[in-house]
Amino acid sequence: MTYYSTGEVSKKLNISVRTLRYYDQIKLVQPTYKNESGKRFYSSDDMLLLQKIQLLKSTSMSLDHIGKIVKLTSTEKTLNVHKKKLEIELNRLQQSLNHTNTLLNILKLEGKIEWEQLLPLLNEDLQHDKKQKKEALMEVLFSADEQTVIDTQLPKLESNHSLTTLWINIIERVSLCLENQTAPESREGQLIAFDIMVLSKEMFSGNAELANKFWEVRKSQQASSELQLYPIDQPILEFVEKAIVHYEQHEHSK
Repeated sequence: MTYYSTGEVSKKLNISVRTLRYYDQIKLVQPTYKNESGKRFYSSDDMLLLQKIQLLKSTSMSLDHIGKIVKLTSTEKTLNVHKKKLEIELNRLQQSLNHTNTLLNILKLEGKIEWEQLLPLLNEDLQHDKKQKKEALMEVLFSADEQTVIDTQLPKLESNHSLTTLWINIIERVSLCLENQTAPESREGQLIAFDIMVLSKEMFSGNAELANKFWEVRKSQQASSELQLYPIDQPILEFVEKAIVHYEQHEHSK
């Protein structure tokens, strides 16, 4: 088996030695072998893992999320995510080029342009980064079928759908419990847990695995932000988590 020193890895993959040490420290990528003097050596598998991390980082995905999924994500899926990112980038650049050419032609015709006409060029990078981050994270976390379910059935604040109203009602009920210091194990807490499970079953068409996957994402403030989900306060999420765990334990003990 071939091993590569930290210096060799740094040169071959264009990753700083400091970054490699940080990855080792946070247990994102730990070298397969360390000699008695503490010198690090990376295997070919380690090199592949580092490259997958680089590709996922290029989609603006956080290291926290990369650490949770990189070892579960195939190389093919990682490459597909990167390919999609490049396709989106090409399309964005073409649109930006078209708009720039339009402004240049307006300038030639009219001798001036208004400041508002430049806004699309200045704002598009920020909007593009948010969209790209969301799409990349969805691509890695969920299958195509799961993404369809989430896109079509997830309650949206701009919607008047009954599910949206019910979820808002649940959040208000949890907020009231927190305000009154009502425990998740209380009767009200358990009624909330039951209602959440019923609504979740309907929202995800009975797909318990998808419901659990989505809930794990929802518990992360950062992941929720990157997926542009409505922000829910951490105390509310913690209350719901405890209420559901208690409810399931009670049901299993019957």
